[in-house]
Amino acid sequence: MSTTVIVGNPKPRSRTYSTAVELAERITSQQPDHVIDLADYGPRLFDWTDQDVRDLVSTVASSSLIIVASPTYKATYTGLLKLFLDRFSAGQLSRTVAVPLLVGGDWRHSLAPEVHLKPVLAELGASTPTRGLFLLDCELLDSEAFSAWFEIAIAQLRSVVPA
Repeated sequence: MSTTVIVGNPKPRSRTYSTAVELAERITSQQPDHVIDLADYGPRLFDWTDQDVRDLVSTVASSSLIIVASPTYKATYTGLLKLFLDRFSAGQLSRTVAVPLLVGGDWRHSLAPEVHLKPVLAELGASTPTRGLFLLDCELLDSEAFSAWFEIAIAQLRSVVPA
């Protein structure tokens, strides 16, 4: 099993980054195989001939489990993440299980992973067996919301992701 974390925060090595990596570790009980911090690629995501970005797409497409993380901007995920997800064709992630994770400042955005990110991942073919995870940036993985989500999600993920 290969696990990849994709982080769409424009700030390198952000709290979204560390939260997504820690989430992957809690799900799999090991460090992710790949961590893609899209802030490292910025303008290169506009260049459809960039080989490094093409390699990232291949890495994600060959992963068994992906954590797709972003801060919440305007009640949805960042444009940086959108640029990267646009690289995938419909159905390309058909062998991948995805966990959508959005971090935000207000609970009024808590449906954003379900309403905005999860449908895009489904269009790309990824299986999303859990509810999308929304965490307040002031609590993150130390919150009751995370504990409640994780208790249900871990059983759902273990039934579809090879150990």
